[in-house]
Amino acid sequence: MKRSNTQRLRDALEDDIINGRRAPGERLDPEALGREFEVSRTPVREAIQQLVASGLVTVSPKKGTFVAKVGIDQLIEMFEVMAELEGMCGRLAARRISDAELTELRETLARCETAARAGDPDEYYYENAAFHDCIYRASHNGFLDSEARQLKQRLKPYRRLQLQVRQRMGSSLEEHREIVAAIEAGEAERAERALRDHVLIQGERFSDFVASVRRLGTLQGDAV
Repeated sequence: MKRSNTQRLRDALEDDIINGRRAPGERLDPEALGREFEVSRTPVREAIQQLVASGLVTVSPKKGTFVAKVGIDQLIEMFEVMAELEGMCGRLAARRISDAELTELRETLARCETAARAGDPDEYYYENAAFHDCIYRASHNGFLDSEARQLKQRLKPYRRLQLQVRQRMGSSLEEHREIVAAIEAGEAERAERALRDHVLIQGERFSDFVASVRRLGTLQGDAV
C-alpha cells in the first residue's frame, strides 16, 4: 500500500512516540521535521493535525507543538468506551449489513489474513482499520459511525502498540473470524460480545499492554 508524505510522516512520528524515541513533553519543530523527512510544510502541518486528533501531540499557542502526556487511567477508560461503541456497531451490523457490505467485510478479513501470514504488523494495522470501518458503516447509524471513528482516531497509536505484543496479531485475526461469523449468521448479541471483547483490554491482555507501555515510557503518571 503506497502512502502519501503525510501518512509516511505521521506514521514515523507515531512510531517514535509510542516507542519512546520522542519523550512526553518533547517539542516538535515543524521546520526540522520537514528537513528530516524531506517534505514540504503541508504534509508536516497535516501530520501534526492528525496526531493532535489522536491525542499524541498538543499545540500550545505561542509555545509550540509538543508530545502529549497521557495517563494510563484515561487510556483504559477510553478503551472501555471504545469497546462499547464497537459492540453496538457489531450488534447493528449483524441486523442491517447489506450483501455488498458483507462481501467487503469478507475481503477485508482476507487482507488481514494475508498481512498476518506475512508477519507484517504495519500492514495488518491498516487492514485492521479497514475491517473495523466496514463494520461501522454496516451499522447504518450515522451518529454511532461518527462517534466510533472519532474515538478510534484517538486510540489508533495505542491499538497499533497492542499489535506489537507477542502473538497479539494472531489472536486478533482469530477474533476477526469470530466477528465475521457472527455477523454472517445475523447473531446480533454474539457479534456485540465478540467485538466488545476484541477491543476491551482485560485480564492478561491488560497486563501485557501495561507492561509494553511501561517499558516504552509513553504514558505519564502510574504507567511510567
